Amino acid sequence: MLTTVAFLSLSLAPTQGQSSLTLSNPRATYGELGSARPETKFLPGDIFFLSFDIDGITVSEAGRVKYGMAMEVVDSANKSIFKQQPVEREDFLPLGGTKLPARSWVSIGVEQPPGVYTCRVTVTDLSSKEKSVSKTLEQKFEVLPRAFGIVQLYSAADLEGKIPAPLVGIAGQSMFVHFAVIDFQRSKEKGDQPDITIEMVVYDKDKKPTLAAPTKKSIPDEADGKVDPKIVGVPMRFLVPLNREGGFLIELKATDNVSKKVSQVYLPLRVFPAVN
Repeated sequence: MLTTVAFLSLSLAPTQGQSSLTLSNPRATYGELGSARPETKFLPGDIFFLSFDIDGITVSEAGRVKYGMAMEVVDSANKSIFKQQPVEREDFLPLGGTKLPARSWVSIGVEQPPGVYTCRVTVTDLSSKEKSVSKTLEQKFEVLPRAFGIVQLYSAADLEGKIPAPLVGIAGQSMFVHFAVIDFQRSKEKGDQPDITIEMVVYDKDKKPTLAAPTKKSIPDEADGKVDPKIVGVPMRFLVPLNREGGFLIELKATDNVSKKVSQVYLPLRVFPAVN
């Protein structure tokens, strides 16, 4: 089943007055502020993040906006399988500009049947002088059959993963890459525990590894040596200190040493020099 729906928005938005409301630049992303995913295919247990821009919302002279967001997910037969009633939001927009970046997300249950689904997000300008000024955005995504893989990948500024962070930073900062490994097999020789090796390799702009050896972690060691038999996924994280400027590519590779299956994900990273 599809569960845990939330709506989020950032305050970078429109100029005073009113113009035509539009929703543009839809893209599936790795987490709330992450980079765009190369494809909209998800394993059960993953999270579908949809980022987009709201243009032309009514802004008061004090820089306030009021709007509502609703979401519905339908299957390939256009049957509604999840519906979130409108959530009203008010934001303060001190920077001016013409865009209001926004996001919505859906947690895909581990038992969600495979297939193509459509996410429909409707935004309503609640401050418009005209009634029912709304726009709807649609984005298709595919749920794959259950399999071993890396899911729920996102970047954050903190160890607990409570403060979302983009994959862009300033030299001297640190960020954490959070994710989970799901649907692994268990080894009878190791007490019915998983045997998973996780590697992180960072490549520079010339596609060369920045270190001579990968940064490695293993499960169940990272789960205090024991993974409950009822658990189908284990959360993980890597610390990534941004010690120098440049463009990089982070590769995460998870290997199930029992089933011999491998899952890989790549994340672009950009580090700018510190500002004096």
